[in-house]
Amino acid sequence: MEATLSLYEFITQTGWDDLPADVQHMTKRCLLDLVGVGAAGSTTPLSRIIRGHAASQFGAGAASARMLFDGRTVSPAGAALAGGMTIDAIDAHDGYPEVKGHAGCGLFPALLAMAEGRDMSGVDFLATLAIGYEVTIRAGLNLHATVSDYHTSGAWVAVGIAAMSARVLGLPEDQWRHAMGIAEYHGPRSQMMRVIDHPTMLKDGSGWGAMAGLSACYLAEDGFTGAPAITVEGAEEFADLGQRWMILEQYFKPYPVCRWAQPPTEAARQLRRDHDFAAANITAIRVHTFHEAARLATAAPADTEQAQYSLPFAVAAFLTRGKIGVDEVGPSGLNEPEIIRLSHLFEPHEDDRFNAAFPSERWARIELDLSDGRTLISEDSVANGNADNPLTDHEIDDKFTTFMAGAGFGERSDEVMITVKQLDQAQGVATLIDLITAPASPV
Repeated sequence: MEATLSLYEFITQTGWDDLPADVQHMTKRCLLDLVGVGAAGSTTPLSRIIRGHAASQFGAGAASARMLFDGRTVSPAGAALAGGMTIDAIDAHDGYPEVKGHAGCGLFPALLAMAEGRDMSGVDFLATLAIGYEVTIRAGLNLHATVSDYHTSGAWVAVGIAAMSARVLGLPEDQWRHAMGIAEYHGPRSQMMRVIDHPTMLKDGSGWGAMAGLSACYLAEDGFTGAPAITVEGAEEFADLGQRWMILEQYFKPYPVCRWAQPPTEAARQLRRDHDFAAANITAIRVHTFHEAARLATAAPADTEQAQYSLPFAVAAFLTRGKIGVDEVGPSGLNEPEIIRLSHLFEPHEDDRFNAAFPSERWARIELDLSDGRTLISEDSVANGNADNPLTDHEIDDKFTTFMAGAGFGERSDEVMITVKQLDQAQGVATLIDLITAPASPV
């Protein structure tokens, strides 16, 4: 294996004070958003099942960690698995456009699991998370450029988690490189479009990638060897480390549905804002978008997973209620007759311009026919929350507070927010871990 000292040094030597102020700020935004989404995700059947699985099949050994918003102690790999899937369960977490996926969803629970019981300062936790984003996104860009099919985030998230091991576990360079090689080899290269066409609890593979990446760290520490990580070794995507900060190009989701369904949802919001009409008067809905989004076609979703991967449902829910949140992708929205009626009016149309812009940009336009004879046509709309149209700090805070309260964690919401925002002043991360691993208080 050839040396990649520049990357190793970047991971091991970059401190919190070396990060630009906007990177520091964005890291805290990402962390707060991930915690809030994890709280909401913990209420889903998906999370309940995977946490139960981790408790029964990933018992704690010499190392242990508590599961996110659960409190039970399992192995670090089990905690990473459960945490990644719990965050992914509500599908409202941050992402990076060009990799068509999510770095933080797997990075954060893996780092949290490694941090438990370690003497890690707040600034080291934050710096490690920021560094994890930089490595993970670049590994994802390289993997997407070299693998023919569209695979889930877990494949490249595993590599990023393994990369962090040099910093957290103190692995020497040779073991660190083996860790990345193991993680890349075993990372789940699952075909994402399979769950687009057939939505289930499989989701984006983030939890499995977190488990694979963290397992790779500990295997390498024990002397297990791996092949070179081709997404990292000599990859040109790493040439601008420390100059271009990928974390600043992240998007944040205002709605807990697939990012591809959010441009037409914004178009629906625009029409509701600019025109006077009732959902009951809509007789036809035509959506013009890109190919991948058009395949989000489940008209009458039976569960949360199908709702989150349904463009018709997202648009119908927003047209009916003027919002789409956790309630809308749960039983309340799934069983509302008007949302179901509108979902069945959906007509998908591919737009060549929107196809050409994907994945860097995701666009949509909708047309509504009304019973009074009017046809309303939206402007071409892009999803809100991108780097060039970001959610404000207030919007991030409000989303966090709403998600925490809805999940039964409202009494500790303010304390968690303050702890995250002041984590760079904390001597350790024990308080944060205690706050976000404890289960909801009994009612």
